[in-house]
Amino acid sequence: MEDCAIAFSSQGNTSACLDNKLLRSILTNLLSYALDYSPKGRPIKFDLICENSEAIFRVKYEDSGVTKQERKQLFDLFYIGSNVGNMDGMGLELSIVQQCVDLHGGKITLSSEEGAQTVVTVTLPLRQLRSPDEQKPSH
Repeated sequence: MEDCAIAFSSQGNTSACLDNKLLRSILTNLLSYALDYSPKGRPIKFDLICENSEAIFRVKYEDSGVTKQERKQLFDLFYIGSNVGNMDGMGLELSIVQQCVDLHGGKITLSSEEGAQTVVTVTLPLRQLRSPDEQKPSH
């Protein structure tokens, strides 16, 4: 497998509490999906934006695109798009991401045009961490 660069950028600064197991599953499957569907050697853009008490994870990559018909099915278990060629896979990544996002109370969107860039956006609500003073029990 040829290496593919992931260009990461972040905006905003916040301390928040997210479920680490759900977040790991979301990010692992989201990036795995992008790596599987982007042309070998093409960079993947991965942005983290923290604003308005939300964490927004946006993954952009070039691919052959997804038809409007297929876009609705991409989050179904075991669905593999017609644009995959001879790639092996079980069609689980986006379904797993969708389930984890739902459990976290967030949302996921995918925009894609045939022969153009695909953008998958995950938005998760942030629960703010309490400061050490707020965590001390009051007497």
